[in-house]
This record gives sequence, structure tokens and C-alpha cells, in this order.
Amino acid sequence: MSDTQLTEDEINESQESEASLDDLDDPDDFESGDTGARILNQAEIDSLLGFDDDFSDMEDSSGVMALINSALVNYERLPMLDVVFDRLVRLMSTSLRNLTSDNVDVSLDQVSTVRFGDYMNSIPLPAMLSVFKAEEWDNFGLMVTDSPLIYSIVDVLLGGRKGNPSVRVEGRPYTTIETKLVERMVNVSLNDLSSAFDPLSPVSFTLDRMETNPRFSTITQSGNACVLARMRVDMGDRGGRVEILIPYATLEPIRELLLQMFMGEKFGRDSIWENHLTHELHQTDIYLQAVLGELTINLKDLLNFRVGDTLYFNTKPTDKIELRCGDVPIFKGHMGQKEQNIAVKIENYIPRKKN
Repeated sequence: MSDTQLTEDEINESQESEASLDDLDDPDDFESGDTGARILNQAEIDSLLGFDDDFSDMEDSSGVMALINSALVNYERLPMLDVVFDRLVRLMSTSLRNLTSDNVDVSLDQVSTVRFGDYMNSIPLPAMLSVFKAEEWDNFGLMVTDSPLIYSIVDVLLGGRKGNPSVRVEGRPYTTIETKLVERMVNVSLNDLSSAFDPLSPVSFTLDRMETNPRFSTITQSGNACVLARMRVDMGDRGGRVEILIPYATLEPIRELLLQMFMGEKFGRDSIWENHLTHELHQTDIYLQAVLGELTINLKDLLNFRVGDTLYFNTKPTDKIELRCGDVPIFKGHMGQKEQNIAVKIENYIPRKKN
């Protein structure tokens, strides 16, 4: 009888354990269990790691990506780049207006610092990548023209009607005519970029090649820091984006100039105060001492001097005497007399000895 009772208890325990396992199969019950565990969805994982589909918000990323990018040099350490790109925007607005004979508005969206490899992986294709060379700096840069701007330029230069958006043909490479038309725009933009840098340092940017595959447009190592300038080109209802990528290695020859807070800044110098100080120094009164002669004696003899003692110097009437300002010798000349006053005629300037 006891064996039968024991068997029934085992059966009941087995049924209870199966019921508890069935309860765990419900994901809602699992998330709200006593363990506190919860499965993260993809959006939460991306937010944690700092990934974002919108590349324009890259500098505001957080999480792991923020820690990775914290080693990058902030572009604000080169304040003159803002001035250069602002000047480029004004020059491009005029140049592209003359090229297209249309109303062109160029605006600067942002200037940021990115890693070269991260940027190349984020370029939306199809696009046209123009590799240009800075002749004087002996290094390269990259200009990226997106697809909407390519078709807009082709449409405008070939006489497309205003107000009609450009037709984007997918699934085919760019034709030779489209490439040549975009090359004209790139050459105009590079000339403007050269003019924008001229006040800092004369440099010539020349087009090296044009590519459509990012793998063939590598100009530096993937981990190197680069300055990225994003610009928007609007031509009525048409337009697109132009992005200029310049590695920090390319800007290294003029790094000291880019550190200036304003054009022509010279640390520790002010020409206005220099001129004012020079003028005031010329009006300063100084005292000159005419040294007739010098004699070296012992301190014992000096203490034994009495009123009426005579000192003998080796200076002759024909010798030149020295004029000093403090302890610094300035001039030499002969001593004489003019209008009952003792005078010295300056004949030689004594150069100051270099330490």
C-alpha cells in the first residue's frame, strides 16, 4: 500500500514539473520572471553600439562607437578650415552659376572628422569619386559627387527644362558623356578650392582620376583621420551633395597656419602696438654719461683718499671718450668746448656685443 502511494506522489511531481516548463515557453513570462533577463531588439543593440543609419549624425554617436572615435583629432583644432570652406562655398556659387547659366545655391552643411575606412563604407552608391592631388603638398584628397547631383548637372548642361526633376536611371554605369560633364564641374570646384586656400598657402589641386568603385579610390589607410566637408548644391528643383575629404596627412604642411584663429594671426605680436611702442620709445628721455677715463685701484687706497688728493688717468686730449647709457657703451667721440659748455662730438657708434 505504501509503494502504491509513493508512485502516485512521483506522478504528481512529474506533472507539476512539466507544467512549470510549459510556463517558461511563454516569452512574456520569461521577460517578466524573477531573473530580470530581457532580450534586446535590433534597434536597442544599434543604439547601444552607436550605429545609426543616418551618417550625418555620426559625430553625435554614443556607446562603443563614441569610445572608438574619441581618439580622433577634433576638427575644431584647425579653426581656419571653417574660413577656408566658407570661402569655398562663395566661390563655388559663382563658378557653378557661370558654368550652368542657372541659379545655383551652394551651402555648407557641416565640417567633421571621420576615419577614412568608415567614410568609404558609408558612401551611397552609385556615386562618382574624384581623386585629386595637392601638388605643393605632395598628397591626395577625395571629392565625392552623389547620383542626384550627377544627373542634375547632366540635365542642366544638356539643356534640360527648368522645374523638371532629373531622371535617374538605375542599374547601369555612367556614360562617357556623363563622366566628362561631371569632370568639368569637378575641375571648376578644384580651382575654387585652390583659391580658397590661397590666402593661407598657395596650392594647386589637380584632378588625378575619377572612379565609381570606392576600392579603387583609396588615398590613405583606413584608420587615418580625415576632414570631411559636406556641401549641398541646389539648382532650382534639382541638386545634390558634394563631399570633400582631405586626410590630416595632406594638411600637415600647413598645420601651423590652420591653427590660427583668424587670417594672418601671429601669436604674441600686434603690429598696431608694435608701431605705437616704437613711436613712444623714440620720445623717451635717456641719460648719457661721458666717461673721461677709468682707473683701477685697491679698496685700501680708496679708503685712504683725502680731500685734495689728485688722481692721474691715462686719457689724452686727443683720445676719444666713451658715451654710455647705464652700463651700455653707445658712442665714441672727441671732447671739446662749445659756448662755455663741455661738449662731445660723436664720431663712432659702438655695436652691441652678442652674447
